[in-house]
Amino acid sequence: MPGLVTPTYATLSAVFPLTPFSAAVPQKKTPPAQPSVVSLYPYASIPDEAKKPGKEAQAEFRHASEATQKEVGKIDMYSPKFYAACTMGGILACGLTHTAVTPLDLVKCRRQVDPKLYRSNIQAWRTISSAEGIRGIFTGWSPTFFGYCAQGGLKYGGYEFFKKFYSDLAGPEKAARYRTAIYLAGSASAEFIADVALCPLESVKVRMQTTIPPEFKGTTEGLRSVVAKEGFRGLYKGLYPLWGRQIPYTMMKFASFETVVEMIYNYLPKSKDQYGSGVQTTVSFAGGYIAGILCAIVSHPADVMVSKLNANRQPGEAFGAVTKRIYGEIGFGGLWNGLPVRIVMIGTLTGLQWLLYDSFKLFVGLPTTGGPALEKGKK
Repeated sequence: MPGLVTPTYATLSAVFPLTPFSAAVPQKKTPPAQPSVVSLYPYASIPDEAKKPGKEAQAEFRHASEATQKEVGKIDMYSPKFYAACTMGGILACGLTHTAVTPLDLVKCRRQVDPKLYRSNIQAWRTISSAEGIRGIFTGWSPTFFGYCAQGGLKYGGYEFFKKFYSDLAGPEKAARYRTAIYLAGSASAEFIADVALCPLESVKVRMQTTIPPEFKGTTEGLRSVVAKEGFRGLYKGLYPLWGRQIPYTMMKFASFETVVEMIYNYLPKSKDQYGSGVQTTVSFAGGYIAGILCAIVSHPADVMVSKLNANRQPGEAFGAVTKRIYGEIGFGGLWNGLPVRIVMIGTLTGLQWLLYDSFKLFVGLPTTGGPALEKGKK
């Protein structure tokens, strides 16, 4: 009785009609009662309908992009119009993303100043919303928006300028060989200037977020109050630690982004210009997210000091003295308070920034940032 122990192909075909066994034995095909196709996974057919809104959105984006490019005209690389476009892209990328993550930033700053204040982020948001409402969760959004709009424009526009400036100084051959050094120098130079614009608004933001109830109701009130009490120097008392946080952060942000994007395109089978905008912006987001995680780790101790300095520095207290005092209070471990939250925040933030920035560049007819140093197949 071989059929009971070892099933024949005919038996397997009858029991499992959708397996390769069905091809082994010819079977009579009975036409279906209805001409419809039955799918094992019905949701797989949804994209056919779902693609319509996506295609319409893409068509509208292309139409708006073409209209904008027609009105603005051709943007030559490294022209004043090019740097203006990059500055505008940086304003949008940084201003919108930093404002969107204000609730995370609020809890991070408060937990840096007082680690015992909240047990967790969820508990913090519940406590804040019950005491101050939804508006309380977005405490500090206005100085965040204006500050990072200014900083983002100068950072991204400045990076494109200084990257070209240092590349021209080095010459084509050395610029290609030492491109990572070019990225580091260009980003550091841009951030040094950008932080001068950011510092006054960052000072107001931190004071609003680390005082309960908030010391100021808005940006204008905060700026006036600080100047009235401490003079203009009061707006810049956190500049040194801000440089200490932001310059390493930005150097890591741009250099690691350029490196990761180059590695991704070298791994992909086709060259960058053979991919559409969807793939290119996806690469930008992935490269930005990885860069953001590295940025968060490198700059976090300085970020804690910025929060502490703006909240606890006494009038007239020297920078070295206050830094030594704060470190004596919190120790080395205290410099890492809030790091997990900041990794999530900065990773998402940086990924979205590069996505917005490169999407804007595509919108105005410019190429996305980064790519292989040499075309595939060339050495």
